[in-house]
Amino acid sequence: MQKVVDFIKETFKTQEFIPLHEPRFIGNEKKYLNDCIDSTFVSSVGKYVDTFEKEFAKTVGSKFAIATVNGTAALHISLILADVKKDDEVITQPLTFIATCNAISYIGAKPIFVDVDLDTMGLSPDSLKNFLETNCEVVENICINKTTNRQIKACVPMHTFGHPCRIDEIKDICDIWNITLVEDAAESLGSFYKNRHTGTFGKIGAFSFNGNKIITSGGGGVIVTDDESLAKRAKHITTTAKIPHPYEYVHDETAYNYRLPNINAALLVAQLEQLENFLNSKRELAKIYKEFFLQNGVKFIEEPENSKSNYWLQAVLLENVKQRDEFLEFTNKNGVMTRPIWKLMNELEMFKDCQKTDLKNAKYLEERVVNIPSSVRLPI
Repeated sequence: MQKVVDFIKETFKTQEFIPLHEPRFIGNEKKYLNDCIDSTFVSSVGKYVDTFEKEFAKTVGSKFAIATVNGTAALHISLILADVKKDDEVITQPLTFIATCNAISYIGAKPIFVDVDLDTMGLSPDSLKNFLETNCEVVENICINKTTNRQIKACVPMHTFGHPCRIDEIKDICDIWNITLVEDAAESLGSFYKNRHTGTFGKIGAFSFNGNKIITSGGGGVIVTDDESLAKRAKHITTTAKIPHPYEYVHDETAYNYRLPNINAALLVAQLEQLENFLNSKRELAKIYKEFFLQNGVKFIEEPENSKSNYWLQAVLLENVKQRDEFLEFTNKNGVMTRPIWKLMNELEMFKDCQKTDLKNAKYLEERVVNIPSSVRLPI
């Protein structure tokens, strides 16, 4: 394992502590921040919010983008736009960050967990299809779970570490069963599946710009859609449902203060200008890691078939839990930050009683996957 530590330190050209993923501010960030401060428009109205939404939509190929305070807020609103309500059910994957299930829970809906594919680490269309055929029926265009007698309103696959899942197959299955597809693309900005950007296959997609993401504003998120009416509603309910007026404050429903502040958007506009450079750097790092680990008998997780991944977090697959834990302990003690994949959602106290399929692939990955340093290397 010393060989791994030495190689990573050599690759990042430092003997100091190497974090898992740190942001890079190498462009117009300070310039735009100063301009934003000088304008005094630092809150949820301003030119940088408008510019970011326009440029982001263009980047991913969606018609509309609505910026939010974080990725969880984007997911929460996306599920509301999908008409998910209290006691409805939402199919998702157990191998995901907690935000996916938190957003479902905020509404009072219930997650159902189906397995992931080993190669994508994202929701498996085969597991989804098997669950629906075994447990559900469509009655008057509504998907009913025969076990609970509740409606399944949405399906939320997540593109794990930026690697696209088989999203076109998932969409086809959702269409057959009248389930709204909401993509959790929090980790996959810059990732493509069959030459189409992740987050744009579903009716709605959500991205995150948390501090460790490929571009960041410290926080931040965005909702994307091609549906103009949904885009307008997203903007309305993330802005406290305030009816536009020069000075009066009138609101027409209970809503959310989820709009991205202009000062955060200023950072994101500058970061988005660097996205292509960041992606190139991370894909180059993936090549370097792949060659090294191949020579040393460790499986490096590569982009799946038909995909072009952003390689947000690079990862290796170890032999078993024992080897994983030894790897984690040694690397972290020796100045190289690594971490295991998330604990499965169905094993957390609040979701332990949720309906689930056989989750053997998710469990296999949980016991073996380790993330390794993935920051953009300087100079670019």
